[in-house]
Amino acid sequence: MTVMTDMAVPRPQRDWNFSWTDVGPFLALVALLMIGFAINPDFLSGTNLANVITRSAFIAIIAVGATFVISSGGLDLSVGSMAAFITGITIMFMNAMAPAWGAMAIPMGMAVAIGVGLLCGLMNGLIVTVGKIEPFIATLGTMGIFRALITYMSDGGTIPIDRTLRDAYRPVYFGTVGGIPYPILISIAVAAVASIALYKMKYGRKCAAVGANEDVARYSGISVISTRTIAYAIQGACVAIAAICYVPRLGAATPTTGVLWELQVITAVVIGGTALRGGKGHIWGTVAGAVILELIANLMVLSDFVSEYLVAGVQGVIIIIAMLIQRFSK
Repeated sequence: MTVMTDMAVPRPQRDWNFSWTDVGPFLALVALLMIGFAINPDFLSGTNLANVITRSAFIAIIAVGATFVISSGGLDLSVGSMAAFITGITIMFMNAMAPAWGAMAIPMGMAVAIGVGLLCGLMNGLIVTVGKIEPFIATLGTMGIFRALITYMSDGGTIPIDRTLRDAYRPVYFGTVGGIPYPILISIAVAAVASIALYKMKYGRKCAAVGANEDVARYSGISVISTRTIAYAIQGACVAIAAICYVPRLGAATPTTGVLWELQVITAVVIGGTALRGGKGHIWGTVAGAVILELIANLMVLSDFVSEYLVAGVQGVIIIIAMLIQRFSK
């Protein structure tokens, strides 16, 4: 009879998985902060960093929703135009309710914004899934629709918020809690909820499965239509939350609101480590990517190396480089 000793029993070894894709955005963020400080010591001042992160909150919130869409194998080019449309609808509704409801028109307008955002996202999702139109073409079409609607609603001008609501709404963007601006807290809360949904819930695993291989996911009993449609609805809700935070910043909606936000959103998602082909998403990496973009824009303003008018061009270069890295890395 053979006696098994403790030495003979195989012990499981812990598998340490290290991925540059996962930590890359945060290393890049730290490196950028160091470079910025070397160029201009005011770059790391509390006031400057607070302003930069606050401005990045809009893109970060929308990019969190885009992480669901892209990880499920979709794409949404309409987020900037959608944000402008939702902003216009929200302001018009609050202005109409202000005479009778006063400051209560603000939470009512926020609820309307969320509802409109969900409907816009749902429409995009159904066009892509039920209509079986490529996401690029479908959202390119709705991008034009949303932009035309806000232009029509504003008659080519602006839709300002009622003067009686400005002071009451102002803290949503300019207010702080413990010195931390509300948009930053809201973006952190959105990212925290999204990370739970993507990493801890079944829906998150369904998103990854559908994005990785649609046919295999379907054979496994996963509804591709519902999974992707819900992802677009989440995207719409995130756009609405960003619009709610954006309203008090300028106090108006215009046909140019949200222009090129889709470029910044996709760039933030790709920088954050989410595979543009689908199957993999990183919520906190996406948030770091949004902050990186705003830090780069801020650094361009504080330095004389590159004109601030070339910010969009630099962002375009960044997304191309990020895609090349994804393509040629394992």
